[in-house]
Amino acid sequence: MDIEARILELGLVLPPAPLPGGVYVPVVQEGRWLYVSGHGPVLPDGSLVTGKVGLNLNEKEAYLAARSVGLTMLATLKRELGDLNRIDRLVKVLGMVNSMPDFLHHPQVINGFSNLMVEVFGEANGKGARSAVGLAALPSNIAVEVEAVFLLKEGSV
Repeated sequence: MDIEARILELGLVLPPAPLPGGVYVPVVQEGRWLYVSGHGPVLPDGSLVTGKVGLNLNEKEAYLAARSVGLTMLATLKRELGDLNRIDRLVKVLGMVNSMPDFLHHPQVINGFSNLMVEVFGEANGKGARSAVGLAALPSNIAVEVEAVFLLKEGSV
């Protein structure tokens, strides 16, 4: 499957890839492994989706924020790799939700990220191992943060 063509076919718009906001790199490549730093939900205009689920965001809004994180991560991967077709599969996801203590649907929120990865990479390569947790706060009050591990295709290192 041509990932770049699939993104166009789905009508997806990648936001600007964010620059690091601290002392880290966005992606570390070790052999075929790509370790992607935590990403927040950046919209096409460069603004962030902020707020706390259960306070000023509902579950659907948070799901869409997690989907935005997926687009943001794809933008970073495209900038770093030059071609998203070098990616074989998603391996592992850690999804963090900025939420009130009584909000308990963190996995449903992170499904926004996971469903996007399945749409882009397909059922077999878009699903990885995953954790979804709620936190009292995230940097800059972003609604969702996701870090992930991807595997490059053989011969594309």
